[in-house]
This record gives sequence, C-alpha cells and structure tokens, in this order.
Amino acid sequence: PVLSIVLFLAITLSAACASKPAPAASDSRAPALWGELKPVVTVKQLMDDLIDPASDFIFNAVGTVISDKGVVETEPKTDDDWAKVRVGAVTMAEGIYLLKIPRPIAPPGDLNNSVGPDASELTPDQIKAKIEADTVLWNAKIEALRNINLQVLEIVKRKDAKELSEAGEILDQACESCHLEYW
Repeated sequence: PVLSIVLFLAITLSAACASKPAPAASDSRAPALWGELKPVVTVKQLMDDLIDPASDFIFNAVGTVISDKGVVETEPKTDDDWAKVRVGAVTMAEGIYLLKIPRPIAPPGDLNNSVGPDASELTPDQIKAKIEADTVLWNAKIEALRNINLQVLEIVKRKDAKELSEAGEILDQACESCHLEYW
C-alpha cells in the first residue's frame, strides 16, 4: 500500500508539473490578458477625453469650407498631415476597445441632458440598462467603429485623400449610430 501511495503521488505530481500544451492555431478563444484592466474614467469621459479628440484628426483632415473668401479645400498633403490621421485612427481603433471594459457611464451626479420634458439624452442608468440588455449590439457598435478605423489605417498607407473622405463619412455614420442608440 505504501508503494501504491508513493507511485500515485509521483504520477500526480509529475502530471501537475507538466507544462500545458499551447492552444492549437485554430483555437478561436481570445488570448488571456497580461493583467487586470481597471477603468480610470467613465464612458462619457473616455469619449470626451480620448475618442472624440482622436476622431478630429480624421474628420478635420479632409473637407471643403465655403465662405465669403471663397472655397478652401483641405486634405492631407505632407507626411506630417498623414501621420496625424494615423494617430487618430490608431487611437480610435485601440481606444474604442476600452468601451468593452465595464465602467460607469458618467461621473456621479452627471445625468446628461436627460432631465425635463424635452430631454435629448438617456440617463446613465438607462444607457447602462440598454448595454446590459444587449451586449451583442454594444459590441457590434464597437466593432463597427474599430473596423472603419482599421480601414483608415490602410488608407493612410496609400495616402488617398478621396478614400479618406469616404471613410470619414462612414466613421461619422458609425459614431452617430452608436450615439442615437445609447446617448
């Protein structure tokens, strides 16, 4: 009996110490994170402080302004101009994924423009309830925003202002679609 127990312990310990095989290349599970993600700001603050300013690098890169001084066309021309567009697209493509981390919708006491009979926005609690009721839709909106920014990164490589203008319109639609649903 002692030999059986020693043999059992040896087998158990060797199995426990053996390294686990790496997942197969076809394994569709997402890789484990390298650490815990802890949000610093609310959804509203993330949008105000990171996502919206980054979008300006894309939205303001191409356009036409008509004034009493005439027509002024804007488009990226220099490497620095294109680098700014790239910064916007990278920041948005990566930053938008931060919305997948559960976090408060708005700072405490901030009710958005949700008070009164002509309230134009949902309350933070209403927004949170909508997200929690359909996380698939929330994630689909996030993926749509990420995908258009990945396209912008490809456009930057080609330095195609016409494509950038078209992508900016798609980005605007993706942003508005999310805002109409949740804000």
